[in-house]
Amino acid sequence: MPVSEPYGLRLRGQRQPVRNPPPTFAVPAVAIWSNAGSHIVAKVLYNGAMWTSAKAPSLAEMETLAHDVLERLPKTFRDLCEGVIVRVEDFPTEEILDEMGAESEFDLLGLFQGIGLPQQSQGDIARLPNLIWLYRRPILDYWAEHDETLGRIVRHVLIHEIGHHFGLSDDDMAAIEASVT
Repeated sequence: MPVSEPYGLRLRGQRQPVRNPPPTFAVPAVAIWSNAGSHIVAKVLYNGAMWTSAKAPSLAEMETLAHDVLERLPKTFRDLCEGVIVRVEDFPTEEILDEMGAESEFDLLGLFQGIGLPQQSQGDIARLPNLIWLYRRPILDYWAEHDETLGRIVRHVLIHEIGHHFGLSDDDMAAIEASVT
């Protein structure tokens, strides 16, 4: 297909025009979608066969993005996260889905597991570390359905999971999100 020809859907062998086709380019075109620290997520604009090389971030890439986003949060918020481990898995376990009452494995974007700051005391015995789980496939599904950057979604989920379990209100979390560039 020539680059200048708008693409369309094939129905019964007929080419159907698309009302608002994406722009086409004679050279590869990439739009920077999110720059979270050293990790850049890019969205390739339609350019003939260019879309065939675009891939969703791997578990390791998503974890790197999450750590980069965490490092960009305000210091006071990061200080609340001391000792918290951030992990990325494709989906929550069946046990977690049942415990949370989720209807689908795509219902849960993230989860905090542990003892939040308001419940901790100096006399606590040794315990497992606090964990924040990000679920890659539900996050990617949400990203595909909404007009937000992947970095912003990951930031929102991180702030939400940290905030609720450390006793922050929705207003506190919104203020933290607004302060992050």
